[in-house]
Amino acid sequence: MDYVSALLPPVVMAIFFTFLVVTIVKSQGGPNKAKEDAIVDAALARAAATRQAGRDD
Repeated sequence: MDYVSALLPPVVMAIFFTFLVVTIVKSQGGPNKAKEDAIVDAALARAAATRQAGRDD
C-alpha cells in the first residue's frame, strides 16, 4: 500500500495540470479575443507613451 500513497500525489497533480492546460487552450480566441487584444494594445501604448514622456523630461 505504500506504493499507492507514493503515486497518488503525482497522479493527482498530472490530472490537474492536464485539465488546466486544456482549459487555457479552450479559452484562447473566441468572441472576446478582439476585445482582449484591444485592451492589451491600449496598455502597451500607454506604457510606451509614459516611457517617452519620461525621456523627454
